Amino acid sequence: QVQMVESGGGLAQAGGSLRLSCTTSGLTFDHYAMGWFRQAPGKEREGVSCIHWSGSRTDYADSVKGRFTISRDSAENTLYLQMNSLKPEDTAMYYCAARLGGLRSGPEDFPYWGQGTQVTVSS
Repeated sequence: QVQMVESGGGLAQAGGSLRLSCTTSGLTFDHYAMGWFRQAPGKEREGVSCIHWSGSRTDYADSVKGRFTISRDSAENTLYLQMNSLKPEDTAMYYCAARLGGLRSGPEDFPYWGQGTQVTVSS
């Protein structure tokens, strides 16, 4: 059974930083592309960043480029999202997701999801 648990969310001031983690179990982590998505109230879920199963390729939404960094630790079966220079518009529930195989950026391409962690950025 695949389990994915996000942590690290919370309240931050604009300009601040947070580091999200997503611990996984029940899957062969090195075989899975991973992604971070977010959903604000009243909005559709959107892709934030994704990383190839090898870690060799990453992709970012234009809105977070230069501020967020995705990474993965195969020894810990954990996905990370370092978020710097946070803005109030980054406020959302953040989800990690996994898919077997290559890199994709759309939420419809990811079958496995965590329960989410809330990020709130105050101005």
